[in-house]
Amino acid sequence: MQETRYYKVGGHVFSLSAEPEIFLLTANYEPFACHEEETTFRLSVENGETPAYTEELRQDDYGQEIICGHTAEGLTVFEFCWQKQSAGCLVCTSDYACGRLVTTGRHTKLAVDNALMVFYALATADKSTVLFHAAIVSHHNKGYMFLGPSGTGKSTHARLWLKYIGDTALVNDDNPVVRIGDDGQAVVYGSPWSGKTPCYRNVNCPLGGIVLLRQAPYNKIRRMNGIEAYLALMTSISGKRWDESVADGLHQTENRLAMQVPVWHLECLPDDEAARLCESTIGKG
Repeated sequence: MQETRYYKVGGHVFSLSAEPEIFLLTANYEPFACHEEETTFRLSVENGETPAYTEELRQDDYGQEIICGHTAEGLTVFEFCWQKQSAGCLVCTSDYACGRLVTTGRHTKLAVDNALMVFYALATADKSTVLFHAAIVSHHNKGYMFLGPSGTGKSTHARLWLKYIGDTALVNDDNPVVRIGDDGQAVVYGSPWSGKTPCYRNVNCPLGGIVLLRQAPYNKIRRMNGIEAYLALMTSISGKRWDESVADGLHQTENRLAMQVPVWHLECLPDDEAARLCESTIGKG
């Protein structure tokens, strides 16, 4: 018999309904458990055959593949694969309020984590909320986020802050949530999704600065403004941008963040001087 559990991430509540054995795989969600039942979206998990769909787009990242499409009825579909094996298929309504994940019995945790993460990004896109591909640390009660393509050194730079910059803690190593509140302040939250580093902290703090990283044989930092800052944010935010309602929501939030939060470009070595230069510069900002 299925049971239902509720979680709150970035101020948004969602539910997961599944057989008890599924919850043995979801310890990373426990810090976010809550008792609220008014949800932003609901996901149920079942085992079965992958539903038929028409492919629209696919993304391959180090052996993990996500294929997006739609059913004949127009429902949105995301299929999650690991090393060419299907792990599961998320089917959700057009308003991203309800969905079901059909698992194949292979790589089930990957399917559950990806389904919830994708569903969260879609369901909150029109709610001043974005899911970043980034590493983030807290320092003096503010959050500082490090962006860049995979392999740029986001996690490395975060670890340098932890080692060399006092009063620093890791908030999330791969998928933090940023939400602009009713008061207009941008706040960053930990999440149940954190890539290769298990950091599932239910914490939040004001977003003090954003840093786009690039590897270089020297350390140099400069402020980014306007469209340059906007593009730096856009390329690091998850979302189905060919869906008009999702794209509009993401654009509004990205635009507000680019105007409100200082965005920097750091060309750097993986050393303590890079961390110290970054902290001393963006701290003043």
